[in-house]
Amino acid sequence: MDANELRDKTPDQLREELVNLKKEQFNLRFQAATGQLENPARMRIARRNAARVLTVLNEKAAAAASAE
Repeated sequence: MDANELRDKTPDQLREELVNLKKEQFNLRFQAATGQLENPARMRIARRNAARVLTVLNEKAAAAASAE
């Protein structure tokens, strides 16, 4: 997932994506705590993807605020 793909989505789609990423992070933390995590790098990827979504959401909010 890259920022260009995210910029094409609506804010509602981005919020839904963020919820899914947060759920994934939660599940990965549980897997890590129980020793079942196969790919530890997946936690880092999920965290960065969530940050990307938040960044694009903030960009869209700033653009909407400046357009008014």
